[in-house]
Amino acid sequence: MVIRILLAIMAVQVLCALAIWYGATAYVPADVALALALLAVVLVRLAITANNFRLSRRFGSATPPDHVLDLAGRARLLFGEFRATMLMSSWTMLRHRPGMHLSPRHPAGVPPVLLIHGYGCNGGYWQALRDQLADDGISHDTVDLEPVTASIDDFTGAVEASVRRLLAATGAARVVLVGHSMGGLVARAWLRRYGAAAESLVERVVTVGTPHFGTELAGFGFGENARQMRHNDPWLLQLDADDGGRRNLFTSIWSWHDNIIAPQTSCHLPGARNIAVGGIGHVALGSHPTVLRTIREEILTAAPPSARLY
Repeated sequence: MVIRILLAIMAVQVLCALAIWYGATAYVPADVALALALLAVVLVRLAITANNFRLSRRFGSATPPDHVLDLAGRARLLFGEFRATMLMSSWTMLRHRPGMHLSPRHPAGVPPVLLIHGYGCNGGYWQALRDQLADDGISHDTVDLEPVTASIDDFTGAVEASVRRLLAATGAARVVLVGHSMGGLVARAWLRRYGAAAESLVERVVTVGTPHFGTELAGFGFGENARQMRHNDPWLLQLDADDGGRRNLFTSIWSWHDNIIAPQTSCHLPGARNIAVGGIGHVALGSHPTVLRTIREEILTAAPPSARLY
């Protein structure tokens, strides 16, 4: 479904570009008109990203002094997020084909990894991390959460099936879960639903840009899952009350400059290991070298020292 939605959005953009090109050819040469049409589409996408940052500042947390960005830093933040958004929506998620990666050189003692995407995405969001895991010889899989607008609790069955399938295929006893944004909430909801049986299968849960206490921008989303992710929604507060006893399993990686999660401190999960970064937008968290390196460290330190790759 996500690929169909992305293709529909791309078709709209192409039609708009063609309309602009056709209208502009009455005034400028055809090649100039084409350049103007493409530029117009790019600028609209850039404006959408910039508006997300504007909204996130309106509802955002106070940025600590050591993470305040100068003009150049803000420009890198904006264009880094814009680049990541364009790459994800127009390339990696469109090319995503579900499939488990089983490595013949998987290091003994290192758990396999299940990657859980966020709202409105699919497993293609994780392409950069999948490439890194493959280079390390770490077996992994993705789970695609459908339908897009379902309740977060409705996704837990897919996670259960994917965890069991990955463990059976690798022969491992435990798995590491990595969830971006809503994906981190899905992991927590899965642990709540399946209880001790699920907890016994998990070595660590790494959440990346996850709105553990919601985001004010969720009001712009569609579906039951978007409603559940509104700031301090009762569903989130109940989840917080239900899973406080297993926070030692969790690492939360998040950015002070997240342009979708506001306030940004909603990503801070009490009782978990919290790692805050700066200068990285919400979508860019999934491909930024600093975040990828941090996720890798969390996966490897979940293994016994003799199995770690350094």
